[in-house]
Amino acid sequence: MTTGTKPAGTTAKLRDSTSVFLVGNIEDVMRWYEKLGFTSEYYPPGFCILRRDAVSIFFQQHDGYVRPDDPGARARQAWSIYIETDDVQSLFDEFSQVPDVKIVRPPSPQVYGQIEFDVMDLNGYRLVFAQPSR
Repeated sequence: MTTGTKPAGTTAKLRDSTSVFLVGNIEDVMRWYEKLGFTSEYYPPGFCILRRDAVSIFFQQHDGYVRPDDPGARARQAWSIYIETDDVQSLFDEFSQVPDVKIVRPPSPQVYGQIEFDVMDLNGYRLVFAQPSR
């Protein structure tokens, strides 16, 4: 990896972002996400990277951690992560066949030009899968 100083008047560009979720059950998380087609890489003592295609999600384990209930977030169906795909209907069909996958919103067109569906993971994180509708 090359590091260095940018020429005067330029700024560093951000290139990517990865969500990091805190969990108390990392082994269960890895098994659950593998059902969705993710591969897992475990790094003891409590970190894993889950990948599918160009998407990565990081998980950190804190023994005994239980995600706190947030009634406001639950009421407004707040998202935890937003993942774009090239075929939202095929992905919905794929996930619909997987046992223990809780789809909490079917494919729905949005006024901002996306078609989305939501999956709730085993720790209560809401995953949104989306595709442009135009």
